Amino acid sequence: MMIYLFCVIIPMVLGLWAQLRVQSTYKKYAAVGSRSRITGREAAKYVMQKAGIDDVEITSTSGHLTDHYDPTNKKLVLSEENYNGTSLAALGVAAHEAGHAIQHKVGYSMLKLRMSLVPITTFASQILPFVIIGGLFFHMLGLVKLGVAVYLILTVFQLVTLPVEFDASRRAKIELQSLGIIDGEERSGVSATLDAAAWTYVAAFVASLGNLIYLFTVASGRSDD
Repeated sequence: MMIYLFCVIIPMVLGLWAQLRVQSTYKKYAAVGSRSRITGREAAKYVMQKAGIDDVEITSTSGHLTDHYDPTNKKLVLSEENYNGTSLAALGVAAHEAGHAIQHKVGYSMLKLRMSLVPITTFASQILPFVIIGGLFFHMLGLVKLGVAVYLILTVFQLVTLPVEFDASRRAKIELQSLGIIDGEERSGVSATLDAAAWTYVAAFVASLGNLIYLFTVASGRSDD
């Protein structure tokens, strides 16, 4: 029970806290307009232009915080609120995604590693529900051991994701200020938004690691029976 508490419940609580923090921080700075009045789309465009990137399409999509960079199709996708928004939150998120485009252009090693892990991680995510149901609920030792392998893949992926996300945020903060899109006083709002978002990736890694340790403990215990 103690192992379940530390490996599953506590990481779950951390994940909920991280989600609440990013939502509240984003909401706070989405209400703070930037002095430059530049939209998220324009910010992403200027950041990429400075880096010599002219082959990435900037598009918008529905949903809340659905922003992402698609390296396969070279698309920078912003949620409508950030695509058209001029808030500090919108600029931070847009520049963060542009940071991923820069990583792609310069061949940032951790992004390349993350991209190479996507196929096997996608497969692991797809079979995870069957592994959990069969292994933990029906006590099938083989599936529990497979679950260990699945969570090992997911944990490695989450670990690799951390430097990719932190580096994109670092690039965003630097470029927004160097381009004059935000001033020194506005940097704190952008930083707060991006730092809060970073906690969701930390929480995802901790949760994946916790599940890995828990399943490994279960598999070891059943092997000894």
